[in-house]
Amino acid sequence: MRPPPSARPFLQWLFLGGLVGVVSGIASALFLYLLDRATRLREHHTLLVYTLPLAGLVLGLIYDRWGKPIRGGNNLVIDSVHEGDTRIPLRMAPMVLVGTVLTHLFGGSVGREGTAVQMGSSLADAVAHRFRVDAATRRELLSAGIAGGFGSVFGTPIAGTVFGLEVVVIGRMGYEALLPSLVAAVVGDLVTRGLGIAHTAYPAPAPLPLTVPLLGKWLVFAVAVALVATTFVELVHWMKKGWERYVPTLPLRMTAGGLLLVGLWWLVGTDMYLGLGVPTILRAFTDPELPSAAFALKLLFTVLTLSAGFLGGEVTPLFFIGAALGNVLARLLGLPLDMGAAVGLAAMFAAAANTPLALSIMAVELLGSAVLPHVAIVSTLAYLLTGHRGIYPSQRIARLKHGGPLLGRLVPLRELPQETRNEEDARE
Repeated sequence: MRPPPSARPFLQWLFLGGLVGVVSGIASALFLYLLDRATRLREHHTLLVYTLPLAGLVLGLIYDRWGKPIRGGNNLVIDSVHEGDTRIPLRMAPMVLVGTVLTHLFGGSVGREGTAVQMGSSLADAVAHRFRVDAATRRELLSAGIAGGFGSVFGTPIAGTVFGLEVVVIGRMGYEALLPSLVAAVVGDLVTRGLGIAHTAYPAPAPLPLTVPLLGKWLVFAVAVALVATTFVELVHWMKKGWERYVPTLPLRMTAGGLLLVGLWWLVGTDMYLGLGVPTILRAFTDPELPSAAFALKLLFTVLTLSAGFLGGEVTPLFFIGAALGNVLARLLGLPLDMGAAVGLAAMFAAAANTPLALSIMAVELLGSAVLPHVAIVSTLAYLLTGHRGIYPSQRIARLKHGGPLLGRLVPLRELPQETRNEEDARE
């Protein structure tokens, strides 16, 4: 007996979304296992950090030879969602996995989200081409790949679902990809956990009633988060352009970046800013003696690592920066330390990635429901205050954050200044 026509899309998405979830979950599990092993090895053999310039040279040579089609990273993924003719090479999954693990092994300050999203998306595109789906279905599968990778690598399937929809167009979500994204994220998370991967357990802050004075403190908090997020975004883009201008060869660029990172590590005299920095994130929830400059130093280490061309994501370093900044602001504003760190952790990435809804949900999945009103308020304010910029220049926008008429088309953030000038000229 054939299923009714209305059931066919549902069954299709259960199958295709589930398949994307399975491959994303397996990839994330392998990645997290190798990442844990690499981190432990570096912590027990700190001398490995001195070889970061050599690792940069080798990785640069490999990427310069075989990695040019995938060098766009997350921006390539977002472009592919919008431009049906841009196929994501399958080689992206293994290359970004190995490159990120090696970056962590030798001390680079990067995260996990970029790698997981790129693996999930490249594997989803392989599924789309294997089953010869149409262009619209392929785009929805790519969103599912983003969701499956993000949800499985952090153990936050609902946030992963929303992130896969929210990140591609600022201020607008396409619900046509909701079901495959949800299926991929939930299945991916189940597969990763089923393969024995345990995610970081964060402290759950106690409930904090909203009051008028507290809202005033959250406004100050949001301004600080927006300023730091803006600094991070602008520094990454500015330094990338500088590296490409003055050191155009990728292997030399990564070697020079590795030398600067080793020098900075030697100068600060601590390993706390290398790799993910999860122990310091957890420390930010409880330690009133956390160095006040910790957020700024992690920002500098991460900007240097990413701008020089090393592989990895931005989420966990931004969690570190946000939690450490939240620790400082909580002390200054008289907020509970754990709530300040929790709100800073989520709001920093929300502002830098233009994804306030996904990060509000993620905060609940990671930190408990007591954080929701506070994270949502600060994330929304910081998202608006950062303006039209973000860590993903390929994100599209249809209407400016402050309102006004629709733009003539979905405009990538990197083209927004020229597009808005054209719109203004046309109105005159």
